[in-house]
Amino acid sequence: MLKKILLTVFGLLLLSGAVGGSGYWLYLQLNTSMPLQTEMRYTLKPNTNISQVAIHFMDLHLIDYPTALAWVWLARYEGKAQKMGTTPQKLLDILIEGKTIQYTLTLPEGWNFHQVIAAVLASPDLTHTLNSVDEKVIMEKIGHPNEHPEGRFYPDTYHFPEGTTDVAFLQRAYDKMDKELNAAWEKRRPELPLKTAYEALILASLVEKETGAAEERPQIAGVFVRRLQKGMLLQTDPSVIYALGSNYDGNIRKDDLSLKNPYNTYVNKGLPPTPIAMPGKDAIHAVVNPANGESLYFVAKGGGMHYFSKNLSEHECAVIEFQLKGKAPRMFQQRCGQHPSCGVCRGGQTLSNTAVKT
Repeated sequence: MLKKILLTVFGLLLLSGAVGGSGYWLYLQLNTSMPLQTEMRYTLKPNTNISQVAIHFMDLHLIDYPTALAWVWLARYEGKAQKMGTTPQKLLDILIEGKTIQYTLTLPEGWNFHQVIAAVLASPDLTHTLNSVDEKVIMEKIGHPNEHPEGRFYPDTYHFPEGTTDVAFLQRAYDKMDKELNAAWEKRRPELPLKTAYEALILASLVEKETGAAEERPQIAGVFVRRLQKGMLLQTDPSVIYALGSNYDGNIRKDDLSLKNPYNTYVNKGLPPTPIAMPGKDAIHAVVNPANGESLYFVAKGGGMHYFSKNLSEHECAVIEFQLKGKAPRMFQQRCGQHPSCGVCRGGQTLSNTAVKT
């Protein structure tokens, strides 16, 4: 209380002194470097007035009595007192502007729910309130009970202030995915074989995991859409990998393709029951506006890109070209002669010698 009284009294004296020619002294007090050796983090609590801040800084030995008096007087003189290597003048501006330290956490495209939760729980900058990694518990905490969490959180780099909870962070990522998905769904092509925005989210997750090349996603989406329209199996490897879970060792074997699991698109027609990962904006927009064409197959040709085929015969030739490296029975190689794009069947003039980066 005594400090507050002194600040008020001496503030009045400073005012009269400044008017009487002591303005230079006031300038020096407000523009002398403060004794800060390292970065300082200061939390301005609600309803804190300028005198309380000044007293706290004096207690921290950041400013002395004369500087505190000059600081409070300046705030009141400039009408800033109620708004609540630097100088007191700059510090006052920082407090008034309400600048806060922003922390970041990135959720990459293609991550699954378990990777998201692991990153959130490991973040040293979030305030942790979750005491369970159970999917149902987490979805209840963020206000969406009985929803499957996979694919529900938007991949992005998020900035947040100190004190943000893990639940608030997840709610924000969920809301952003919901907003982006619904906005894209409203602009969808009418002939899509998709009934809901959620089905678009599922398909987008498959597209996301099939290719990392943004320019290819509309083509991949086009293949899947045409397959759905024709009642064909999607036959996408990422769905099999998701079905295998922790049993996946980096290789897909023949037996894996016949795995009895609702996520195995080599066995089950249509879409998997849920997304298999978090699709990004490009994958979502590719699904609601897929590329036109006739291709029904694709195979990785190196460099993260794919070769697209119109029919199974051409696809088999592409597999010989890019996966088997030309090692196939002669009968297959002879048949590939009808597909000019399959260079391995034309005496070794392969696409990999010209267009493919490995």
